[in-house]
Amino acid sequence: MALILSPRQLSQRAELYYQLAQLTAAGVGLINSLEMLSRSPPARSFREPLRQLVMHLGHGDTFADALVRLGLWTPSFDIALIRAGEHSGRLDAVFKLLGNYYSDRARLLRQMISELAYPVFLFHFAIVLFPFLDFFKTGNVVVFLLKSLGVLIPIYVAVFFMVYAAQGRRGAEWRAFLERILKPIPVLGAARHYLALARLAAALEALINAGVTIIEAWELAATASGSPALRHTVLCWRPQVTAGLATPSEVVSASPQFPELFANLYHTGEISGQLDDSLRRLHAYYSEEGTRKLHLLAQWMPRGIYFGVALMVGYKVVSFYTDYFDQVQKAGGF
Repeated sequence: MALILSPRQLSQRAELYYQLAQLTAAGVGLINSLEMLSRSPPARSFREPLRQLVMHLGHGDTFADALVRLGLWTPSFDIALIRAGEHSGRLDAVFKLLGNYYSDRARLLRQMISELAYPVFLFHFAIVLFPFLDFFKTGNVVVFLLKSLGVLIPIYVAVFFMVYAAQGRRGAEWRAFLERILKPIPVLGAARHYLALARLAAALEALINAGVTIIEAWELAATASGSPALRHTVLCWRPQVTAGLATPSEVVSASPQFPELFANLYHTGEISGQLDDSLRRLHAYYSEEGTRKLHLLAQWMPRGIYFGVALMVGYKVVSFYTDYFDQVQKAGGF
């Protein structure tokens, strides 16, 4: 398992899910689909995990349980969505949803890397330029390394840690902590929450249509959302709903985790008997809004970094010339 997922790896994961969606939608059995993919997988590294999945399925495991046996090869929220798809009998729809999710992540990551290239170059140029000018005058290698690598290496470590921490394979406690940290961040926090609501709505619609009881459907869908906060909120509802003290729409309306639009549409669907239609609309809306916000973030983050680098370079240039003129004045006896 790679420490950091690249756009290529995300695209390969998306292609795996797209091919599974096509094969299962065409009526090919899951074991046969996996065997076909293992012979010509989207990535060579998938061949052995796919072979193991076929073996576990042959021993009677469900697909979700077989994925769990592979350890960290599959993110936990993927497994939760697949488990919901198995309960609902709509694995093909879940595979397509996951394929779209990873494809969009790969596209966003490529966009950010492309747009960050020039600001990152300028940042390195600004960090190295002035220590190099001092080195040119003094010839002191140690001071040059301290002023350049001494600044860059801690930044590299911090960036690597943030990227690594954001990967989807971390444990539930860590993901809950990360969710609390990222939620207040403008645009990013809302985008993550909207995408979690979209996954919840899609899973809930599939489970309800498959005849799963409403309480179990909500709990499975909340797990499939990938949001620890949503899952914790929904699990706390069981005593109220089971005892008949409140309907699902009432507890949704009372929860701050669910926006007013979500609560209103869910309530309308519940009383009209068209809950599946309301959930499909909720999935479409929050998926589009969450993706739009992520694209906005991908566009403006490099610009913000570029602006910060420009300010830093300007400050360094002004400081350099200020020191230079001070030295000229002192040398001239002014």
